[in-house]
Amino acid sequence: MNDNDIKRVSRLTAIVTQLQTKRLLTATQLSENFNVSVRTIYRDIKALEDAGIPIFTVEGKGYSLMEGFKIPPLMFTESETYALVTAEQLILKSMDGSFTKEILSALHKIKAVLRFSTKEKTELLSNWIAMSPLITRAHTSDSLTLIQHALTAFRVLDLQYHSLHKGEETTRFIEPFALYYCLEKSWALIAYCRLRKDFRMFKLDNMLKLELTKLSFEPHNITLQEYLKEKRKNFTTPDTLLS
Repeated sequence: MNDNDIKRVSRLTAIVTQLQTKRLLTATQLSENFNVSVRTIYRDIKALEDAGIPIFTVEGKGYSLMEGFKIPPLMFTESETYALVTAEQLILKSMDGSFTKEILSALHKIKAVLRFSTKEKTELLSNWIAMSPLITRAHTSDSLTLIQHALTAFRVLDLQYHSLHKGEETTRFIEPFALYYCLEKSWALIAYCRLRKDFRMFKLDNMLKLELTKLSFEPHNITLQEYLKEKRKNFTTPDTLLS
């Protein structure tokens, strides 16, 4: 097997992996991801179909993998596992509180598929990484998991919010739209506010109470990229709060 064959096998595996993680991918997106022509992607998809991989073409939208189809867990290289072990320490110091349990669970699952020799080295490295006790968590929010559930299910949130720059507390219904990592190294929620009848940004640190309601809403006809582009017309970044 020559270098070109090895590169193609690697690309074919990566295409299946990406199709597992996304509902739809276009040939153009795949060609940009792998720096090859669209025609090459067409040939790759055909080769995967011939190999029995259940890929469906959604007319005018892209490619989709049959729901429930999984490939065996990928083996991580030593360098990849070292990066994960280091990231684990950094993430747990700066992550939203609601993510701590999920992050640890995900990392344990990743470590479970490691080769025995790599697992030993990973455990050894874990004992050789420490964080300064002077470093505290960057922020204290614990609402990210709830917000993500509401965002993907198109459910309205009941929010009690303390606006620092306005010096007021309000209660309002909001329709979650997107998450934004702010200049102050904390998370904010971009949402359509039914009180202000417009999009607003709410810092998670300033949320006094947040509850998931049974109310649903229709997806908004604007993408996050379009929203950010519109905000840049008035501000360098969307970090200026108007809630």
